[in-house]
Amino acid sequence: MTGRKKWISLGVLALLIALLPLFFPSGYYYRVGALIFVNALSVVGLVILIGYAGQISLGHAGFAGIGAYACALAPEHLGLHPALALVLGAVISGVMAALIGKPILRLKGYYLAVATLGFGILVSMVLTNERALTGGPDGMNVADLGLRDLLRDLGWRLSGGEFWYMICGVVLLVGAWLALNLFDSPSGRAMRALHGSEVAAATVGVDVPRQKLRAFVISAVYASVAGSLLALQNGYITPDVAGFMHSVEMVTMAVLGGVGSVLGATFGAAILTLLPQVLTVFAEYEQLVLGLVMVLVMIFLPQGLLPSIARRLKGRDE
Repeated sequence: MTGRKKWISLGVLALLIALLPLFFPSGYYYRVGALIFVNALSVVGLVILIGYAGQISLGHAGFAGIGAYACALAPEHLGLHPALALVLGAVISGVMAALIGKPILRLKGYYLAVATLGFGILVSMVLTNERALTGGPDGMNVADLGLRDLLRDLGWRLSGGEFWYMICGVVLLVGAWLALNLFDSPSGRAMRALHGSEVAAATVGVDVPRQKLRAFVISAVYASVAGSLLALQNGYITPDVAGFMHSVEMVTMAVLGGVGSVLGATFGAAILTLLPQVLTVFAEYEQLVLGLVMVLVMIFLPQGLLPSIARRLKGRDE
């Protein structure tokens, strides 16, 4: 990706984040927008793992759960500020990804998918069963970040929805900028070589295990930060954040929008976050309609919505 394309992608994303509030009819939409940004951040991490390095994970919600519960447990038991708890959760997730990544990334295909799925289920089980520490299935409260009060003291009064829309939007921009910078870095080029052929990449001198592990750790940190933001925004968290369906949703968002594109993955996260809000009119048929949309996209737009649409527009212009 050229420097021009990178800045265009970031500019488009920043413009959308800045202009969307002009069309919000109520404060509720700020909450929905913040949720889209949180989901998009975790999906950008999967772009690095799946789109760049060509590895699959069905357990990344486990890292989101670690980040979320770090923000709930660290302030209560360690006395840390919630912002420091977010950093702690990211560090723990990165270290755990490094530890489990070395053995499981030797696997390929559905063997790797099952191994990562097992990790996610294990984290979810621990969070559910350790009632004395995590509150079990009922979850637990999360401490307030406190920045909103600081902004109020500085004369900048924001509602809860507006505050989290701004915070999550800024974090998403930073995450997208880092991912786009990684794309053309030496490490990013090495990761993308793996996607084409691990054998060919190793032949030209790429340290295959190291680059696979690096992509896994980076994507885990993205998921952890997204989980922390979700917990801080809601002020409450349950083990569902680390559940299997959340992992599936993350991968689906990435594939739907375009797993090789940061903007595409963000677009996919927006679509899949908004669809349940729109499909409530179908009540019991919501999952059926959502599944049908996914099937149609995979049949007619296999590379994802945004890349396929952009390619067709480009071909029409030519």
